[in-house]
Parts: sequence; C-alpha cells; structure tokens
Amino acid sequence: MTRLTRFAVAPLHTMTRRLADVASGRLSPDLVVTGARVLSTYSERILKGREVWITGGRIAAVKGAGAARKIFGDVALYDAAGGIVAPGLVDPHIHIESSMVTACAYAEAALLNGTTTIFCDSHEIGNVMDVAGVEAMLEDAREAPLSIFLTVPSTVPATSAALETAGGDLTPDKIAGLFDRWPEAVALGEKMDFVPVTMGDERSHAILAAALKRGHPVSGHVYGREFVAAYAASGVTDTHEAIDRDIADDLLDAGVWVFLRGGPPTTPWHSLPQAIRTITELGASHKRTAVCTDDRDADDLFLFGLDWVVREAVKAGLSPEQAWSMGSLHGATRFGMENDIGGLGGGRRADLVLMDDNLKPQCTWYGGELVVEHGKITPRLDAALSQRYQYPKAAYNTVKLPAELKLTPAMPAKACTVNAIRTALPGITLIHEKITIEPARDWPTLFERHGLCFVTVVERHGKSNGNVAYGLLSNFGLSRGAVASSVGHDSHNIVIAGTNEADMQVALAAIKERQGGVCVVAAGKVRALVPLPIAGLLSNKRITEVAEEVRQLKKEWAEAGCTIPYMGFNLIPLSVIPEIRITDKGLVLVPQMELAPLFE
Repeated sequence: MTRLTRFAVAPLHTMTRRLADVASGRLSPDLVVTGARVLSTYSERILKGREVWITGGRIAAVKGAGAARKIFGDVALYDAAGGIVAPGLVDPHIHIESSMVTACAYAEAALLNGTTTIFCDSHEIGNVMDVAGVEAMLEDAREAPLSIFLTVPSTVPATSAALETAGGDLTPDKIAGLFDRWPEAVALGEKMDFVPVTMGDERSHAILAAALKRGHPVSGHVYGREFVAAYAASGVTDTHEAIDRDIADDLLDAGVWVFLRGGPPTTPWHSLPQAIRTITELGASHKRTAVCTDDRDADDLFLFGLDWVVREAVKAGLSPEQAWSMGSLHGATRFGMENDIGGLGGGRRADLVLMDDNLKPQCTWYGGELVVEHGKITPRLDAALSQRYQYPKAAYNTVKLPAELKLTPAMPAKACTVNAIRTALPGITLIHEKITIEPARDWPTLFERHGLCFVTVVERHGKSNGNVAYGLLSNFGLSRGAVASSVGHDSHNIVIAGTNEADMQVALAAIKERQGGVCVVAAGKVRALVPLPIAGLLSNKRITEVAEEVRQLKKEWAEAGCTIPYMGFNLIPLSVIPEIRITDKGLVLVPQMELAPLFE
C-alpha cells in the first residue's frame, strides 16, 4: 500500500487528462462525497445539494448531489448526510517543536482538527542543532501524513553571542543553501530581530536578500507601530504578532498580511480578538488576513486546533464562510499555493473536511484518503502514524553539562538593589522591577518579604563549559520546590526557577538524564516530567501519550503556585521581547540590548 504522505498524490501536470475525463463523465471517479452542503472559499457561500468527485487524490469536480449515480451507476459513495464539506485547513504559521512531538506525530492531532497543510518555522531545532536540525525536521516532514512546508528559520540566534549562547548559527549562506536544496522551503521564517532590520543591520538584510532574490516571501515578527514602515520596506510581507486593532490596521495598509493568532485564553498567544477589530470596527477587508495557531503544546493541540481559531473568528463577528476561507484559502494564497490547496475547485488536492453547523470537524480526507471518521482516526491513519521518522543519533545528545554547577547566587553582604524580573499575565512581556533588599540571614526571609524566587539559566550546548546566570523572579508565585525546562526560547538553554538549591539540582539532573524535558520538583522528588530526548525539544512518543504527560505537568505546575503557564515560563530567556530577560550570559535589558547586574 502507498505510504500516506503528501507525495502519494501525483502532481497536477501528470493528471490533467484523467481529471478532465472524470469531470466530463467519461471516466468514473474513485470516490464521491455526496449529499453535502459545500463551503466555497472562492465565492464565500454555502452551496446546497452538492457532491465532490475525487480521483487520484484530487478533486475532479463539484456537481449536484446524485449526478454521479445517474451517470456512472455503481460508484463508491460517502454520504455526508447534509453536513458541510469544506477544504482542509491551512495553518500559515506554526512551530512544530512547541507541540513537543515530531512532525509525524503532530499529524494525528492536526488531522483530527481538520488541518491538512501547515507552514512551520523550525527555528527551535535550528537554535539547537543548526542546519542539521532543520534538515532532520524536513526529513521527518516528508514522512508525515500531512502536507508540511518550511519557512526557513531566519533569526538563529535570536540576538548575538554577546548576549546568549545558542547551539546554531544560521548565516545567510546556510539559509541560501536550505532554499536551494529543499523544494519544501517556500519562504523565510519570522524575522524576529525587527529592530536590527529597521536599523539596517547588514547580517539581517543579507538574510532577507537570500530569500527575496530567490522569489521567496518573507515572514515577520514585529511589535510597535513605529517599526511598521521600515519593516515593510525591508521586504517583510506577513506577521502573526499584531496584538491590537491599530497595528493590524497599519500592517494591512503597508501591504503586510496579518495572521490573526488564536491561542488558548490562558496563554500569551490569544491576540485574535483584538487584532480582528481592524475588520470588524475599522472596516478593513479580510482578503489579506488569515488565521494561525503559532504555538500549541500536545494537550492544547487537541483542544484548540486551527478549527477552534476559525470558530473564534466567527465569535468575533465574521461569517462562517469568511472565517473558514481565512483558515484555508487565504493561507494557501499567501504562499502561492491556491491552485493546489485551500478550495474545492477542480484539480485541487482532495483535502476535505466534513463538519457540522458549528464548524466542528467530523471527518477528514487527506489526498482523497479517509483519515478521520466521526472524530476518530481511521486504521489507515493509525498505520501511517506507526511509521514515524527516526532522528539521527546526534539529536539525542544535545544536553551537555559539566559535572557540577551551582544554581543559586551568593547572598549579598549588605543592603542593595536587585534588578528583578516581574512576571505578569499573559506572560509575553516581563517587567523590570528594582527592589531594595536589606541584609538578611537567609533567602527564604527575603523571598517571603518580597515575593521572590530564584531563576537560573544554564548553557546546555557544550560551548561554554556551562555558563550559569542568576536572577530573581517577582510575582511568579512558586511556593515550593522548582520547575525547569530545556525549552528556554530561543537558544533553548535550560531555565530553572526554584525556592532552594537542592530542588533546583534535582530538576537539572532530571533534564540531563533524559537529554531534555520540562519538569516540576517538590521535596526532592520529580512530581511531573515530560521527557524531550530529541534536541531537548521533542518527544519520540505518539502525541496522545505526550498530551497525557503534559496534562499531568500542568496539574503539578498549578499546584506549585506558578502564576504563568509553563509555555510563558519558557519565554523568560527570550531576549528580543521587552523589558528584561535572562540568558546564560546574564540579565538582558530590552530593547537596549545591554547586560545588567543582578545586584547593584
């Protein structure tokens, strides 16, 4: 049996005669999905009494219900029973690594949510393993039962060697090589260093040039209306970081696509309700907007897929037809693939979703193959998911630490000022808080008085013999033990928060032993752990297993008192977002991009 990958459907140029014969009634289709209402993303209407003729994994035609039986007599039928058939969803911006599973494993949850195509930016594994990591993920994507395209990581490292130690360094030449070797590399990934871009930084613009001179679009990441003009002038033509109505409006008028990001409301990623107001309040057209997920862990991917984001757009005031088009055709159009995906026109891939009136997917066809039926994966998909790509041995050896490390700073001998990091929901921005502390006999006294805990970043790529930087978190709420993660964006060093050295050491040892992970420790014991042995970022298990591990992690995380979710905690070292961060080099003030001492 043919492997269930995107390559199982032949290119259109090899199938045009066959498709024309089927559409004209001279050749019987392989499958007819009949008795449906069809959501047309082209005219943004729901057409009643239709059926979809499929052959060779592509759509031959959309006809009136019952036409195939009249013409061909006996034909394979799937009765949609009056449900809505729509094109599979297209996610224009995601990070597979955020789900903590491989691309092959990610496909399971995506297809359950009606998503059949994704555009991923693999800058996380690029920060750990350089080009080798990106290419391993591309090999993984080729074996997945999902259409996966790459937006090549553009900002690795996120800042510079003076401010953090990363495992990778994707230069303009390396990025050019990825474009030239991999047809799946269709765009440049989010250009996170928007300040250097707008200031004309030579390396940043050389990376932009590597994409632009090959005719590839450039994805963006920008905060601040004052940067929009120069950013657009630099060739950036999409962003998922529009956090409110006004910057979304500026971006659209500057010719920049806006990807309305929907995220679980408990995370920092739910900006859609504010940004969509450029359409619902200011009258902007939705034609250059799409919806995206950006980041989802394994648990949230089942609950808050791209279909959920589409429904959030409807809740915000768009029609179902508009919202589904923004979830399918618009993303395809942005990347020049609207002739292959995103709609139910003749010649397009037979990536279909059958859903109820609430836009909740019930069945999914991928390349004409039924992979989800009545909300459950089919045996065909289950078999495909058992044949996951095996990452190279080097990917399982990326946590390289010295034998001994001290994880807490020395007590100050006299009264001083602390440059503390204050956390606040939703968790993206961190506040620079100066706290005057008096001499005390012990840390617990100071912690209780000022609402503090330790935060430490440990370099784990084996490049510095274990750089360790110390900080103090304010308002994080950790009441016991320690929490730790090897997914400290974007250099993916180990970030640990704790109330005491002993529990922090237990957390570090657990991550080292498993070559990566996220954990919660209390009273010297690991209470929850998601092992991430592949690059310290990914599990090698099925997504259902990882989702259960994540649910247990979230439970223990909350019981430890943490006020921001673990995905927000992972952002604490992300030194491109204001106001203050901590990397393995120390406290970083943003946007000044200067190091600051812990005590002064």
